[in-house]
Parts: sequence; C-alpha cells; structure tokens
Amino acid sequence: MQSEVNRLLDSNPAVVLTGPRQVGKTTLAHALAPERGALYLDLERPSDLAKLSDVEQYCDQTSGKLLILDEIHRIPALFAPLRGIIDERRRAGRRTGHFLLLGSASIDLLKQSSETLAGRIAHCELCPFNASEIPERDQLRLWSRGGFPESYLAHTDALSFEWRLNFIGTYLERDIPQFGPRIPAETLRRFWTMLAHNQAQPHNASALARGLDVRGVTIARYLDLMVDLLLVRRLPSWTSNIGRRMIRAPKIYIRDSGICHALLGIATADQLFGHPVVGSSWEGFVIENILTALPRRAAAGFYRTSGGAEVDLVIDMGAGALWAVEIKRSSTPRISRGFRSACDDLRPARSFVVHGGRESYPLDRHVHAVTLHDMVERLGLASIGQA
Repeated sequence: MQSEVNRLLDSNPAVVLTGPRQVGKTTLAHALAPERGALYLDLERPSDLAKLSDVEQYCDQTSGKLLILDEIHRIPALFAPLRGIIDERRRAGRRTGHFLLLGSASIDLLKQSSETLAGRIAHCELCPFNASEIPERDQLRLWSRGGFPESYLAHTDALSFEWRLNFIGTYLERDIPQFGPRIPAETLRRFWTMLAHNQAQPHNASALARGLDVRGVTIARYLDLMVDLLLVRRLPSWTSNIGRRMIRAPKIYIRDSGICHALLGIATADQLFGHPVVGSSWEGFVIENILTALPRRAAAGFYRTSGGAEVDLVIDMGAGALWAVEIKRSSTPRISRGFRSACDDLRPARSFVVHGGRESYPLDRHVHAVTLHDMVERLGLASIGQA
C-alpha cells in the first residue's frame, strides 16, 4: 500500500488511510515519513495533541512539510480548519501532499472528511495480510491465524491465539467506547461471538435480538458499529431485474478469519477442521481476500433466490461484465445445481469455483476451478486490464 498512498499524496491535498487497529497504519506512516520529510503527530498523545491547540499557527510553522495525523477520528473538529489551510495553500500554488490522516473507524470518518474536505481528499483502506502477500504454501496459516501482522507472524499458535484474545478484549473495553454510546463490554462480546457462530449467514436481526434480550433497533446499532470499525462485513444481496424472488437480507462476515476463530475458541488449524464453522469460515476467508483485491470500479454482492439458485459472490467488473464465484472448501469441487441455476439467471461473463486445493483447471466449458491465489491474481490482472 505504500506506493498507493504515495500516488494519492502526489495527486491530492489530503489522503485518509483507514483500517482496524493493529493492522499497520502507523507502521506504514513511519515508513513514508522519512522519504517525504514528513512530521508525525499521534493525537492520542497529549504532547502531540497540544501542538494542535492552534492548528492554523502550527501548520504555518510547518508549511512545506507533509503532516501525518494519527487517530484523526478522535478530533473530528480538525477537518474544518484543515479545509481552510488546504485552500490557502492551493492559492499559493501548492496543490498536493499536505496531510495524511490515519483513522480506525470508517463510515463516520469518511462521512466527516468527505463532507468537510469535498474535492480535497482521497481515501484508501489498509487491510490485514491477504493471500497475495504471503507464499501460497502458508495459506492455511493465514486462514487459521488471520491477517493481522502480530497474529500471523507469532512464533507459535498459542502466542497468536493469545494476541487475538487480547485484541478482542482491548477493543471491547477501551476502543469501542470511544466511538459511540456506552455498550456493556460483555453484551458486545456476546453479540460479536454470535456473529462468528453465524458466519456467512444472512442477517437475522430478530434472532440475534432474542439471544441478547434487546430490541431489533439495538441490534442494528451494534452491527453498524462493528461494520464502521472495519471488523464486520455486510455483503449485500445482488440487485437484479430478472423477476426472481430474492433473499434480501445481507450476509454477515467477521472480516478477519483469525478473529472469528478466537471468538469461537479455535486456537489451531486442527481444531478448525473439527469445528462446525469450518465451511463458513473458509467462505468468509475467501470472500474477504477477493473483496480486498477487487479493482476500485468493481461492485459485489451475493445472489440467492427462494427457489435455490445461489452464487456466493457476484462481481460487476465494470460495464455490466459479471463474474460469478462459488466457494468450496473441498480440493475436488463439483458444480452445484444451485450455482448452475444462478448462472442461467445472471449469464456471467466468467464463472469460477474457488476451492481448497492447489491446482486450477476447467470444470466444464464455462466454469473454472481455481485456487484462492489464482483468483486473487486474476483480479489483480483485471484491475490493470490484462485479465
């Protein structure tokens, strides 16, 4: 992502980099700082925060340098003076590379920055490690431990599992209370764990509400918060005009497979293979890897009808060209009747079954069985127009 952030800084006055805590945003910022002669301020540090008591004066003193502001979501009031500073510098002929803003919450931060700095800011998201960033032989480790650097790189499974448990506890007890109304940590832990048990299932707010003894609107608030913190993904139902009765509820995924496993008490790959969630976990792992690899122009959702037609992931690669993706954990996948029926409905340009084996090969004239690494590589080529 370092080259992507540099590219955006070279063409925009400000860039906001979002991502969950501990994913590597600060590490990336410190890597960028020397090559750009940047100044770094951590807004959780009182001494750094004090420097911005008069943000306009501080920016005057540091004019000509890229200013990196970490944990920007803590001080949303900064966006208004930053707009004036950017406009003043634009009039002076300096049009790009003023501010790099780092934040752990997505929706509110993007809304605030987009409204206040409209036309002045670009956005990008830093995700945990994905399949394109690790050797294919280590895919099981990535699936089992997840992609957060400290978890994936831990010396043992036990240390990885302990890190993830601490990560969950810290989010519940310290981080989440910063972002919204006070929610009891134990209630939110139960909600997060229930989502893990229902990985890859359509959202059923009423069932979750009964399990927690709260109202449906409360469940919606909890879910919005977890999505905003980039911990949960809400995959929408694919909209279609083919006249079928569609399953409209979004599918819900814990975005990082390792965090999902920790919530369920799964510490090793051996335990994962013996757990009922293994198939849903694989689906979520594959979906997250694919979605983080999609070209910017692409849109995605899932397709399911009441008649049994189903595609795990439908991707619009642009100009209406659809890719249909089925996900199977087996290394010897077969094309399901529901997938064929859905492809008859959607008429995708390309159809794939992403499986757990190590080879890619055609299943028939229209459908290819591919490994996850191959699928991510195809998406990377598509993003530069070579697929």
